[in-house]
Amino acid sequence: MSSRILPFKQGPTAKPAPKPKTRVLIVDDDERMRLFVDAVLRGEGYETTVAEDGDDAIAVAAKAPAPFDLLVTDEMMPRMRGHQLARYMRELYLNIKVLYLSGFREQLFNENGSLWADEAFLDKPCTPEALLQAVSRVVFGPHGKAKPEIDRP
Repeated sequence: MSSRILPFKQGPTAKPAPKPKTRVLIVDDDERMRLFVDAVLRGEGYETTVAEDGDDAIAVAAKAPAPFDLLVTDEMMPRMRGHQLARYMRELYLNIKVLYLSGFREQLFNENGSLWADEAFLDKPCTPEALLQAVSRVVFGPHGKAKPEIDRP
């Protein structure tokens, strides 16, 4: 009996499942700030949705196809403060993280006391680099990834 080596025939390689993008809800009554945050985060591969105030954010969240991972919100907005919106969103999404982006640090801490777990604060105005660093730290932790997982063609 002779031994014969058959060539290995490789089938099609399976592509790894794409990693989900980090979904961010941006809420600010200042249109320029909304556009700035949206452009910076979208440019880094985050999946962003914008809202102009708390009521708009709640309506957007109700129609969202998937949960948000991060809420980036201004504190001082008409009808609903950022920390009130954050509490409401945490009832909808238990694992949502929150970044307060505000020029009114005193109001946030006077009314709210302190930040909860998975919350952070960044003074505005801020640079794109400071925004990206703050988002990365609140989403991925202080030693986590610098950028979200992105499938690029």
